[in-house]
Amino acid sequence: MIRTLCFKERRYIEELRILTRATALDCIIDERFDRIVYLIKEGDMGLAIGRKGSNIRKMQRVLGKRVEMVEYSPDIETFTKNAFKPAGVTGVMRGDDGRLTVYVNKGDLGIAIGKGGCTIEKARLLLSRYFDTELGEVIVEEEGHA
Repeated sequence: MIRTLCFKERRYIEELRILTRATALDCIIDERFDRIVYLIKEGDMGLAIGRKGSNIRKMQRVLGKRVEMVEYSPDIETFTKNAFKPAGVTGVMRGDDGRLTVYVNKGDLGIAIGKGGCTIEKARLLLSRYFDTELGEVIVEEEGHA
């Protein structure tokens, strides 16, 4: 089972490289939300998305699943903002317990959560995988915060 997933992930990464000429650092097959989440090398996001999202649509047709892309950044705050895009993240704070609290614009809370919590789950997976950090709360920014 694990062997098959590793092969699948490598195949999906290669498929992205062939179709878009962009480099994916990782690929997460998320069965729960029936999607594939690519972690794109810093600076390759434009190539990966394509003009007006054409490459994402092409990948979705070829793979038969929803495709999401997140641009990698070695900075945890930038990485977190990228994971929540297109929601407007205004700040990221690490609490005493090591968990991250993410502050979003007032109108972007629904986008930050995602349908059925899919965006939060994507951020949770990526943050634990690359920064060994747990995602705490996602809070609407109030005056004087972040």
